[in-house]
Amino acid sequence: MRNGVTGAASAMFIVGTLAGVSGLIADYPLYGGQAVRYLVAAVILLIVTWAMGLRFVRLTAKEWALLGGLAMLGLVIFNVCVIESTRASGPALVGTVLGTVPLALALAGGRPSPRLLAGAGVVVTGATLATGLGSGNLPGLLWALGALAGEISFSLLAIPLLPKLGAIRVSACSTMLAVPMLALIGLVREGTGMLRTPTAAEALGFGYLATVVTVLAFFLWYTSLPKLGPGRAGLFAGLIPVGAIVTGLVLGVATPSGYDLLGAGLVIAGIVVGLTADRTPEPVRLTADAT
Repeated sequence: MRNGVTGAASAMFIVGTLAGVSGLIADYPLYGGQAVRYLVAAVILLIVTWAMGLRFVRLTAKEWALLGGLAMLGLVIFNVCVIESTRASGPALVGTVLGTVPLALALAGGRPSPRLLAGAGVVVTGATLATGLGSGNLPGLLWALGALAGEISFSLLAIPLLPKLGAIRVSACSTMLAVPMLALIGLVREGTGMLRTPTAAEALGFGYLATVVTVLAFFLWYTSLPKLGPGRAGLFAGLIPVGAIVTGLVLGVATPSGYDLLGAGLVIAGIVVGLTADRTPEPVRLTADAT
């Protein structure tokens, strides 16, 4: 349990730090930039897969469909919806909607205990305070709901694949499949200008997104998810705005308000409550070569 908790907490905190580097890539074509990010991550993950001696695993049609759905919904659609929601109404609305991920995963994980639901509710409240409700509009809300569906799919579609493939290969395959999908969207939305030579700051930002936010966070999350189950693991999604707050403070670009600190405290309290739920998730059994 301890390893799962540490990995899930680290993964979601890391995801929250991307807000701190977003300014570095703000002027780069959005969809082309995401395609580059996942291409670099896929290359790294494939090298790691080869170095670890993980052999190719023949997948069924259903498993390929799950991988395709994971890449499309959990990576591509999620990123597209976050980008478009932010364009339509700013980052606060999509951040608030994504704050409901813990409750959604708790409900999707089967029959959650009252304590787990209570913990998820506290986490959602804390994430909402830490993010800030802000102002929004209908297009922004609809895009944010799409991002929520993508974030939930990122976990639920991976669960059936992890016993056979393991965290590394699920991460490698999903990022690899996401590249042509994002490239196609980029061509439609941004044309031939979807790619250009990045500046030094942009290259640094994309390097961080590819290696830390994608490779490392994906591996930690997919390693922890089978150990904790979607309900408990989902609690740690509340750490995303906490990671953003801490990163902003460390980089000196934002000072947390009283609501930020209160929200962060509620997130931590909700995680503690949820992790003490009576119901213990059935661990996912991994095959010998899936680790």
